[in-house]
Amino acid sequence: MSIEKYQAQVKSSVWKAIAQSGTVLKDVPLEEQNKFVDLLSDNLLITVNEILDESVKPTKVNSDLEDEEQVVWEGRPFLSITEFYTITNERIKIVKGLFGKDIENFEMIRVQDIDVSQSLSERMLGIGDITIKGADTSNPTIILRNVHQPHDVYELLRKTWLAARKKYGLIFREEM
Repeated sequence: MSIEKYQAQVKSSVWKAIAQSGTVLKDVPLEEQNKFVDLLSDNLLITVNEILDESVKPTKVNSDLEDEEQVVWEGRPFLSITEFYTITNERIKIVKGLFGKDIENFEMIRVQDIDVSQSLSERMLGIGDITIKGADTSNPTIILRNVHQPHDVYELLRKTWLAARKKYGLIFREEM
């Protein structure tokens, strides 16, 4: 589900709760009511995400890139308990599923391009998508969805990608 759908669902629940409480808001301008509900909804989503973070504890960072495969970053999409991402100095690993697991590996040396995108609402929540394009025949494009602090993760991914290319003696060659 997209962030906009989550936000709409939470806002709807907040408005419903206000209506059920019998609170009279006629003295508060509609614009102020909307600001309040928007802020409350965003903070509720952030709180739920923090609760999920505490229950799974997937985040750790290690910037030491040696010969042995090491985890550089681990995380999960915002509000997800069924999808996890691991970036090592050798590969990007995506694990999906709660009971059954679907695991996809994307070798770091096959990465060709990395992009970050954020909508306005995602910027407000501090999340975004990282699109990775590469020479993997089974899946040439993967998207790390709704990643917390996507620009920081992008920089870690970029440095890891360049280190892997250097380690294996791969260079960029562009056609003009």
